[in-house]
Amino acid sequence: GGTLPMFTSCCPGWVKYMEHKRPQLLDHISSCKSPHEMEGAVLKTYYAKKMGINPKDMFVTSIMPCTVKKFEAHRPELAENRQQDVDAVLTTRELVRLFNMRGIDFADLPDSQFDNPLGESTGAAAIFGTSGGVMEAALRTAYFMLTGNELEKLEFEDIRGLDGVKELSLDINGMKLNF
Repeated sequence: GGTLPMFTSCCPGWVKYMEHKRPQLLDHISSCKSPHEMEGAVLKTYYAKKMGINPKDMFVTSIMPCTVKKFEAHRPELAENRQQDVDAVLTTRELVRLFNMRGIDFADLPDSQFDNPLGESTGAAAIFGTSGGVMEAALRTAYFMLTGNELEKLEFEDIRGLDGVKELSLDINGMKLNF
């Protein structure tokens, strides 16, 4: 085990808030990178090696809805060997403006298949970006790894008096875990 409870957020604004306003809780924050930073790291390591590309010749751009992701991409703590995993971040608004400047109309673009450089993903990956999804994805993955079985529907229960806060009890191989 580690320090509990553990908090996680993909929002760099929330992480920055915790660093400046709640430093006493920093040991409780997950050290995992956000999904777009994880993707950048995978692209510049695994994918670069697989494709025979020097990571220094790669330029990874994330398209994100929030401007704070720009700050996150340049945090020195997220660099590997002094190289950022994500080189630039464009907001969705900036991307639309670029397309408009170039006269690109989405309705005129032909349908195509998306890139799938790492193969098929899991159901846990599909729920990762939803509220509570990181915890549920971790639970489902841990359950499968420990039992070899898929976890059926999770029954989260409301905690009386704490609006929006839920709890879950889960039995894994005779061990009762509370979340």
